[in-house]
Amino acid sequence: MRRLLFALPLVVAIIIGGFAIWGLSGGRDPGAIPSVLISQPVPELALEPVEGVGSPGFTTAELNEIEGIKLLNVFASWCGPCRAEHPILTRIAEEEGVTLIGLNYKDKPEAAAAWLEELGNPYVAVGSDYSGRAGIELGISGVPETFIIDEDGIIRHRMAGPVVGDGRRRFTEILNEVRQ
Repeated sequence: MRRLLFALPLVVAIIIGGFAIWGLSGGRDPGAIPSVLISQPVPELALEPVEGVGSPGFTTAELNEIEGIKLLNVFASWCGPCRAEHPILTRIAEEEGVTLIGLNYKDKPEAAAAWLEELGNPYVAVGSDYSGRAGIELGISGVPETFIIDEDGIIRHRMAGPVVGDGRRRFTEILNEVRQ
């Protein structure tokens, strides 16, 4: 019995080490956060406009009325990576012919308005999620996050993190797959 108790820490260390090796081995993207909403309709949202922006808010029904593929970008003025991806998403929307919709997450309206005034407002609608309720409905893990929504209102992809660098290339590939 003493030998068993003596060996117990060694067995636990081997198990923990095995999980560490498995977690660090290739074949998995640590940035890929699964979402239960993939292949599901956009949840019911009703977002008021961000005061001072001059763009309307939106509901899920209004989102579904927009023809073609839509990108729903969750952003905030206090988010550094959101600033980095903003011009890239603007360019993707222009070059790829997709509609860009903004969801301003837990942000003061005056800060969001100033941010969009400075960087430009590429969004056809910008909904305010000051309470964070819409973020909960969408299952976001933080900002930025961008959802690719097909013409039928079905979420086809979720990009957690900024659409920059290699992420932009992968995002564009997935956008092209959704088109087919």
